[in-house]
Formats: sequence, C-alpha cells, structure tokens
Amino acid sequence: MSKTVRARLDDPSARALAVLTSSGLTESEAVRRGLIVAAERARRRSELAAEVLRLASDPADRAATAAVMADMEALGADLPE
Repeated sequence: MSKTVRARLDDPSARALAVLTSSGLTESEAVRRGLIVAAERARRRSELAAEVLRLASDPADRAATAAVMADMEALGADLPE
C-alpha cells in the first residue's frame, strides 16, 4: 500500500531532515524511517509503562524492593562521608 502524506516542517524538523538526507537518504526514505523509529519508541514506552504499573501493584516485588533498599541503607550507614 502506498500513501502520500504532506507535512509542513518547522525549523527543527527541517534540520533533522537535512541531517538524514545528508547521509544519502531521500526525503521519502528519511520520513519513512523516522516514522518507524518513532512508532517503535512509542510502543516501547507504552510497554515499559505497563511493566512499571504491573510491578508497582505486585506485593512480592514491592517487598523485594523494600528489602534491597533496606540492605543498601544499612550498607550506606557504614560509609564515610
């Protein structure tokens, strides 16, 4: 499927496009790659946020985290300032 998209670039976007095209990419290739990278980052952020919520609601994980923090606090008390 081929779809044409038009966009007005602001200065930061135009500079970013210039960087990508200076490496030999066409404008279309640069935009396609940029969209793929942005979508992948958004997907990873969403997955990470879901994982954080899952761990935050897991009593066993919270207890393990508290134990590690207590151990680290005890170790830190012995360190000179």
